[in-house]
Amino acid sequence: MSIVVTGATGHLGRHVVRQLLEKVPADRITAVVRSKEKAADFAARGVQLAVADYNAPETFDGLFSAGDKVLLISGNEFDKGRVGQHKVVIDAARNAGAALLAYTSAPGTLSAALADDHRGTEEALLASGVPYALLRNGWYNENYTENLAPVLQHNAVVQAAGEGRVASAARADYAGAAVAVLTGEGHENQTYELGGDTAWGFAEYAAELSRQTGKEIAYHAVPVEAFTEILAGAGLPAPFAAILAGVDLSIEKGELGTVTGDLSRLTGRPTTPIADSIAAALKS
Repeated sequence: MSIVVTGATGHLGRHVVRQLLEKVPADRITAVVRSKEKAADFAARGVQLAVADYNAPETFDGLFSAGDKVLLISGNEFDKGRVGQHKVVIDAARNAGAALLAYTSAPGTLSAALADDHRGTEEALLASGVPYALLRNGWYNENYTENLAPVLQHNAVVQAAGEGRVASAARADYAGAAVAVLTGEGHENQTYELGGDTAWGFAEYAAELSRQTGKEIAYHAVPVEAFTEILAGAGLPAPFAAILAGVDLSIEKGELGTVTGDLSRLTGRPTTPIADSIAAALKS
């Protein structure tokens, strides 16, 4: 029996596989990838590799075995029908008799369009009869700290979130929760609302950036239409820009600011503060 991780060479998937290697023997881990070359470092450590693609259902035939625990990391191809992609994995897990399928979903409080595919996937998973764990991941610290260049260039944090707050955490924290579920017991048919231990607002975020950089960085709240144009102007496809701007509206309404404690309870450690992720980003 294996622990199988889809999307294993993505940002979250890499964290998951690395943390699994600290808990279980490498030969019990199967990394599902599109390219073996991108996972050469995992293979060198003894991780099993399987080449498969959400867009090619036949590549998942026979990939899972009875008793496997599977982590389905949601795809990022918003224009290719993500629910259908995810159902490929769910069907393959059901046909193989997987012991558990954990899915990285979105917070139950989120009403933005970004959540639509996640809700559709959750419905398909529950209907499949496969024992499940819903990992409803909140927002990542890195959604903001990985793109600091324009903020530092213009000395401005620009969002359409008003005075809303975000209970975010680092990707490594969410990966730790997934590892706890995949390696632990008693997680079948459970739903976890995951997020940071502390919610923060963008004025606080700008103030922390100012403190760490020595620059005067201000938060500018703009209308969602203006923010959509800014994102599109930065090169994002217009539909995706609208989806991200819609998340800011959800933040303003308080939908990503709920602190449940589920994440730190699963990992057994406090979540990473946004200040720590800022510091790490500035160093790199």
